[in-house]
Amino acid sequence: MGLQQIQCSSHAFAAILADGSVVSWGDPNLGGDCSAVQEQLKGVRQIQNTCGAFAAILADGSVVTWGNPDDGGDSSVVQDQLQNVQQIQATGGAFAAILADGSVVAWGHKAYGGDSSAVQDQLKNVQQIQATGGGAFAAI
Repeated sequence: MGLQQIQCSSHAFAAILADGSVVSWGDPNLGGDCSAVQEQLKGVRQIQNTCGAFAAILADGSVVTWGNPDDGGDSSVVQDQLQNVQQIQATGGAFAAILADGSVVAWGHKAYGGDSSAVQDQLKNVQQIQATGGGAFAAI
């Protein structure tokens, strides 16, 4: 059982196995239980984490999330926008994804950067995102 990547939230771990599937363990409320989305976690390219949730980019560019909904574990509000995802970064409580067209989609706790609506019109041709552990994203 080879591992490709391992990430941790504040009380859980998630790992991409050699076959592109994912296992998680630890506090089930903070991402340690991915059983609700296990069938979707195939062909995983990358995992990113907040303090209480995980986001996985699949080979087709879509995203699967699990863990604490307040920390980005529920991406249902933006799920239809999460296509052709190239990269995900995370603060302590939110995720931001760069799409193939250079636009950005953010979700999770608003106080941790999960709402980019105030600057959305400026988030074009983004090549990189960095995040603080607190609640801020920077895009170039």
